Amino acid sequence: MTTFHPISRLAPSLLAAALLLASTASAQQTLLHPPQQRISDQAIHADLGAYEATQGRIQALNDGGRPIRDYHLAKAQCWLDVSFHEYSRNDRSDFPQQALGESEKLIVGMEQGVQPLPTDTPLVNNAKYLRDDLWQRLRVLHQAPGFSCAQQQVACGEVELVHAGNEFNQQQWRHSKPYIQIAEELVNDAEAAARQCDVGAAAPVAAATLVANVLFEFDRDGYRDIRTYSLESVDRALASIAAESLPLQGIALVGHADRMQGRGFDANQALSERRARTVRELLVGRGIDPALIRYEYRGDTQQVQQCDGVRPRAALLECLLPNRRVEVRFEVAR
Repeated sequence: MTTFHPISRLAPSLLAAALLLASTASAQQTLLHPPQQRISDQAIHADLGAYEATQGRIQALNDGGRPIRDYHLAKAQCWLDVSFHEYSRNDRSDFPQQALGESEKLIVGMEQGVQPLPTDTPLVNNAKYLRDDLWQRLRVLHQAPGFSCAQQQVACGEVELVHAGNEFNQQQWRHSKPYIQIAEELVNDAEAAARQCDVGAAAPVAAATLVANVLFEFDRDGYRDIRTYSLESVDRALASIAAESLPLQGIALVGHADRMQGRGFDANQALSERRARTVRELLVGRGIDPALIRYEYRGDTQQVQQCDGVRPRAALLECLLPNRRVEVRFEVAR
């Protein structure tokens, strides 16, 4: 999320109800109608009024001086956005209510001046924990010197990973994949914002790492077996290095395989090595000095995407795609 997104789909006739709800919302949790009652215009209009009122409280905090880029304001907005998104898609689970509740908890804390405000991200509605690699990168960003410039992207990246996990539980990987991609873009944007952040002249020059993932088809390792869209992450990283004039100090290629041949199987170790060598040739073809490139091969020992219970086999293979990767770690000075 890079701009403030007030909910603007509500009819003007709802504004009076929204203002009335806003006056009492801080005293108690805003409750949506149970799914079985969302069949009348009256019930739906009341719920839309609740969303509008919650949006109004976020707007009031912003008007009062809390910037849009603030971690907690951004997170309240993103929780509200995903709640409304799923409500409007007729999600009949508890996710819209629980996501709205997370937004409201943060809003109340900001309204009451609570310090410190929480930074945890609950897996609401028992959302599946997906993409441990992205969660780890987000945790690192919380401690980064440039976090103040990346707060908004970090907050929304965390919420989108929960959103993806909820979609995975309901309709498996095909429905969660778009939100994973949104989260990954937010993580990349957050890392770029943190790198470019002016943290003061006294701050020492530090090393940084740009991460791209090149994804392969099942049991394949050639250039033609790469998911074409995953090459965009490599090109974005190279473009950022050029645009930010970052001295490239080295590149680590970390090859991986999925678990389909059984964890620890020698074939997966060899497969991860061949994939890394393919990506090396790809980078050399893009003008990278081969002397800067080194390898690591992890086989199937580091699965970032768990797909337990996914059926049929075609869906399982697609779900496991993030594990069939070569992590490209561009090590730069800044």
